[in-house]
Amino acid sequence: MSALDPAAMVPHLMQLGTVLNRSRLVERAAEQVGIPVDRPGLTVLITLRMAGQPLRVGEIAARMQVVGPHVTRHLHELERADLVRRVTDPDDQRARLVELTEKGAGAAGRYLGAVLGWFAEAVADWSEEDRETFGRLLGRFVEDLQAHLVRE
Repeated sequence: MSALDPAAMVPHLMQLGTVLNRSRLVERAAEQVGIPVDRPGLTVLITLRMAGQPLRVGEIAARMQVVGPHVTRHLHELERADLVRRVTDPDDQRARLVELTEKGAGAAGRYLGAVLGWFAEAVADWSEEDRETFGRLLGRFVEDLQAHLVRE
């Protein structure tokens, strides 16, 4: 088995980006499940859903890799749509946390179900071993690349 040629990965990564953008995967899934928010707002919902607990604005921003004011702008829209609410942090009464409302949790769950369904269909013919290997290596690649870029 030969060593990985990073240059050979570039066309595949570019093609993946193109597929995700041209297919309008995010927008199609949001439309399919009836979520009336833009992509950044949707990312806030998914971040909260994946966290499984209320988060501070700074924590949401860190997980999204953006600055706090960016998140705050989208929170106003999400609050107006009754998808999130701010609650008092039980560990610090001065601080506020953001949590999904029932409507927001349902919307995020339906969205993830749609996207994950498409992903599952794309690898349905793969062996279980191939799916496990792909998932493990993709996660490792993203984490290692992110860690490397943070160090630079």
